[in-house]
Amino acid sequence: MEFDLDPYSLFLFAMNSPLTKQKAIPRLKKFLIFNNLTGTIQEKCSTFSKKAKKEPSWAVGSVIKYLQIYKSRVERKEITAATLNNEVKTIKLFCDMNEILLPWKRITRGLPKARRYADDRAPTLEEIRSITEYPDKRIKAIVCTMVSSGIRLGAWNYLKWKHISPIEKDGKIVAAKIIVYQGDPEQYFGFITPEAFHELDKWITYRKQSGENITEDSWLMRNIWDRNKDSRRKPGIITKPRKLQAQGVKRIMETSIWTQGLRSPLENGNRRHEFQTDHGLRMLNLS
Repeated sequence: MEFDLDPYSLFLFAMNSPLTKQKAIPRLKKFLIFNNLTGTIQEKCSTFSKKAKKEPSWAVGSVIKYLQIYKSRVERKEITAATLNNEVKTIKLFCDMNEILLPWKRITRGLPKARRYADDRAPTLEEIRSITEYPDKRIKAIVCTMVSSGIRLGAWNYLKWKHISPIEKDGKIVAAKIIVYQGDPEQYFGFITPEAFHELDKWITYRKQSGENITEDSWLMRNIWDRNKDSRRKPGIITKPRKLQAQGVKRIMETSIWTQGLRSPLENGNRRHEFQTDHGLRMLNLS
């Protein structure tokens, strides 16, 4: 039995992680737009694939011209070589999945190499304590969960209350199981500390007491609301929870870091802070 998959579907098929897809699709779109292709993304992909197979030299030139823009930005220190490398990976994946044979060694020969390590570090325990003192009831649960589990930022798009299961020994909670990316091919499980579980439980309990109907399908992180009826703000409504997306979690982290005085504007051409907003917490778990 033969399957007639269009070029775009083949590209998507090659990626398992939802976070990878989320980042790769916009990169591919930019490349196709650069080549003045019209129509839907599926139509653009089909047009590029057909033309690239008929005119390999055109395809090589298109890729090199596109990557030259990013190479110039690296030289001006606007972006890192790692960002350029991600563009290369996306285009190469599309070509590989559609049997578009290009001389990648020749194409990438003149590109700056991405460093295999980063200058950033993990935040210290004192810095973590300071972050958790930021006045947002979600912050402790977020930080404790990320530090103890090592989950990526994108995992928050999937996490529900049912994905957290306490583990007891002699009547005492000693840990909790966490299911990450449930329903996705990348699904796996891990564990969090009892402290992390208690912070999550406190957050869920607060929501219950405030009037939210908590079920096993309730999102682990939701939008904030204001119990003060006289507030001039326009917060969410407790009875109408809205999932806090991964980018929302990142904004809370960034705000807490700046507010607590743990970050200052970059100087002397530096492009990276001492520790990353979210990945820095994973470094603690992986170290």
